[in-house]
Amino acid sequence: MIRDRRAVLALLTGLHFLNYIDRYVVAAVLDPMMRELALSNFEGGLLSSAFLIGYFVTAPWFGSRADKGGRLGLIAAGVFVWSLAAMASGLATGFWTLIAARVVVGIGEASYVSLAPTIIDDLTPIDRKGKALAVFYLAQPLGAALGFLIGGAIAEPLGWRSAFFFTGGPGVVLALSCLLIVEPPRKLVAAKARFMDGVRELIAIPLYRRATIGYCLYAAAVGAFSFWAPTFLIERFPEALDVAKANFRFGLVLVAAGAVSTLFGGWLGDRAVRRLPAPAADAPYNAPAHKTAVNALLRLCAIGMIIAAPLAAVAFLVATPFAFFALAFVVEVGLFLSASPLNVAYLRAVPAERRATAIALSVFAIHAFGDLWSPPGLGLLKDALPVTLTALAMMTVPVTFAAAAYAWWPRRRAAM
Repeated sequence: MIRDRRAVLALLTGLHFLNYIDRYVVAAVLDPMMRELALSNFEGGLLSSAFLIGYFVTAPWFGSRADKGGRLGLIAAGVFVWSLAAMASGLATGFWTLIAARVVVGIGEASYVSLAPTIIDDLTPIDRKGKALAVFYLAQPLGAALGFLIGGAIAEPLGWRSAFFFTGGPGVVLALSCLLIVEPPRKLVAAKARFMDGVRELIAIPLYRRATIGYCLYAAAVGAFSFWAPTFLIERFPEALDVAKANFRFGLVLVAAGAVSTLFGGWLGDRAVRRLPAPAADAPYNAPAHKTAVNALLRLCAIGMIIAAPLAAVAFLVATPFAFFALAFVVEVGLFLSASPLNVAYLRAVPAERRATAIALSVFAIHAFGDLWSPPGLGLLKDALPVTLTALAMMTVPVTFAAAAYAWWPRRRAAM
């Protein structure tokens, strides 16, 4: 059995790593996949939306179930399902079979992503939560980057289908490992508690609302940017970049910037919280000390967006791939700065017995109002504009980054 918090963190981080490899392999092989299956830009964007439909629609149910009982069985089942569905993506014969596979991938991932952070939070001392979640969320840029690298490297010699077989297999084995974790004790909601009562309780919390609004804007921009960036680079610099080069270089930038920024953001978040008055051990979630800490964490998230927005706008206008990647590095630093602080803010802004529901509800919101529609929306805009104006379509990304910064910046109202 696995009891050590570091071993649990390592296992859950490894699964999160596989999760993000699968997500971004789709973007990496999008160009050859669209050509073989004769997909339009709009249909290509819908592949991201199909995954998110399965993901965000089922996440609240998983969160509600986890707040009432065990989490590890739900996580193991979810990892097993998404691994099989990821491999099934490589067997798709057309648009609709590929859509169906991506929906099932989303359902499987919903259980894991909603519940794993709450287990890590239960096992970690309050002054180390930022660091622990930074390690967990480090899997996002690393996994996304490896997804681009694997997709780009495999698609050329072996075909785009092979990339899905490579990414789905390990998850089937690791799913069983989750059952060996000894789940930490925690406060549960009543077995007969209604899901909508929890939703209403969370929506009534101002800090939770503001964190979620900013997260929706963030997700919309990041979803469109990450999904279309390799294709944009191929269209913008056709003589310098092909599928393999565009994905490889974008993946390198993503892994370097994401690794540095995610860990740095976790350190900054812990540092910001340590400098504030510590709450009493039995202090409720809405105690002034907790509110002050959450606001400090959201301010850090806003600073990251302030860095990313103007530089992203410039990156889409530069004349060389080198200039784009140099600016993209700093943009990614700004984006991943918020990975750990935002999730620590979520877990401190709500009652302890509602944390799984809070994470799951935020997953529902950011996809329903964020990156569910942004990749196909940007694809539709690209279809409507000539290729020479592709950069204009991409400008929707930095504008949305700026809106997220505004949403997260602390207000001066007394009641926050």
